[in-house]
Amino acid sequence: MIVYFNGRFIPKEEVKISPDDRGFVFADGIYEVVRSYSGRFFEFEAHLKRLTRSLREIHISFHESESLRDICEALIRDNDLKEGDATVYIQITRGTAPRKHTFPDKTTQPTVYISASAFDPPEENWKKGIKAVLVPDIRWSRCDIKATALLSNVLANQRAYQNHAQEALFVRDGAITEGSHTNFCAVFDGQLVTFPESNYILSGITRGVILKLCREMEIPFREFPVFERDLKRADECMILGTTTEVTPVVQVDEWKVGDGTPGTVTMKLQKAFRETICKIVSQ
Repeated sequence: MIVYFNGRFIPKEEVKISPDDRGFVFADGIYEVVRSYSGRFFEFEAHLKRLTRSLREIHISFHESESLRDICEALIRDNDLKEGDATVYIQITRGTAPRKHTFPDKTTQPTVYISASAFDPPEENWKKGIKAVLVPDIRWSRCDIKATALLSNVLANQRAYQNHAQEALFVRDGAITEGSHTNFCAVFDGQLVTFPESNYILSGITRGVILKLCREMEIPFREFPVFERDLKRADECMILGTTTEVTPVVQVDEWKVGDGTPGTVTMKLQKAFRETICKIVSQ
């Protein structure tokens, strides 16, 4: 596998991260994951905009954002990923410096690592739906920054795995905020409801596309908290994400959502989302 590391395209096994890199020591960095469909990126500019925002929020100076698309396209090409599905992972840390909690000298250069790999779409989950579990949202209050500090998400996802589920849904102050690596929506009487943009969720790229599709398809939606006490009244539930796309949630903990099968609104949005992707691929 060929990757990009600090200005060079090199074999992955040649990458060497310093033990003093602040990404390693403090998880002091941000990341993005972009989908590629038959060599064409989906919503790349939206991902780039969010990456730039995350860098700004944690005060990392990075002046090569405009070159990222060319780098990502080169990795797709050089790793023979122009056919089928792939993902590109971008990570930027504050760089290598002596360990101290304050920022290093301004001359410290960010560490940039980008890789591309084949992706196997979870088509069975899209068709049949998944199980999710509820977990307390114990994360910090800047979930809107796509930071590499994901220990709480890892622990939540491991809890889901141990309970034979595919996702964990965070509950904060009685409301479901989002999943461990997805956004969450519920449907009540035909209206889609999802937690509003705030510092308590990561504003998902797929989430934005789905809300746009709701407007176009005249599916009513509301950006408002879905409270745990009301969840059992939901007709449908779904998760949204770059790798999950639109995935029905048919079970939460030990109870079924609706009749335990993917709902009508979910499947309409899933179909419209796939059609959006097909338009991009055919261009």
